[in-house]
Amino acid sequence: MKFVVIGGTGLIGSKVVARLAGQGHEVVAAAPSTGIDILTGEGLDAAMVGTDVVVDLANSPSFEDAAVLDFFQTAGRNVLGAEAKAGVGHHVALSVVGTEKLEASGYFRGKIAQEALIRESGIPYTIIHSTQFFEFLPRMIQSAADGNTVRLSPALVQPIAAEDVAKDVARLAQEEPVNGIIEIAGPESESLASLAKRFMAITEDPRDVVSDVHAPYFGAELGTDTLMPGASAWHGELSFDRWVIDQPRFVPADAPRAQAS
Repeated sequence: MKFVVIGGTGLIGSKVVARLAGQGHEVVAAAPSTGIDILTGEGLDAAMVGTDVVVDLANSPSFEDAAVLDFFQTAGRNVLGAEAKAGVGHHVALSVVGTEKLEASGYFRGKIAQEALIRESGIPYTIIHSTQFFEFLPRMIQSAADGNTVRLSPALVQPIAAEDVAKDVARLAQEEPVNGIIEIAGPESESLASLAKRFMAITEDPRDVVSDVHAPYFGAELGTDTLMPGASAWHGELSFDRWVIDQPRFVPADAPRAQAS
């Protein structure tokens, strides 16, 4: 089969490309650096020729409300339009568990718009709703920082390792479209504030974590289960403790290994 992976040089995309190519498929890693620009449309039509499945893993470079909405709407129309012309039979997109409950967030309004374009395109599709990636913990913590305080919601999360995300994205891309949403998540749940506190202890971040039910998550307040998957979600294998052991860039060289085990 031929796959085009939008965002194919990114965190998840590069792993998905490697997995699909390793299974003998033809894979195009679509990114500006490979001559394919989903905002201008440059290179899209040529990339889509003979393509069976498009895997859309692109994310907005800006989290500003208007910019996010413009990114997902423009990119979505360009990619889906090129797919329609080429007769692509399956569109796979990665989104976020709880997206439909987070309209107060400009970022998630962009994701809602992206998903609407997919459903209305007429192209068979699978939308994958993932929980938060462990790899995005530094970004989440920084977005909640105010001086020496990090204020985060006590809402439950069930984060997942990027490796597990890529594994299931690659699997679902090779299956028949479900024309609906499939959820994926990590193996364990805990509060967002608690997870951040554990991560910051391991990375020797001295800032204080404050658990606050009103702390916004990318502009939206969270309910206890807003970010939690349903009972039918596929679960990755890597727990936080196991994942962090393999992250030397986060753990100081002289940190006691017992902290991450």
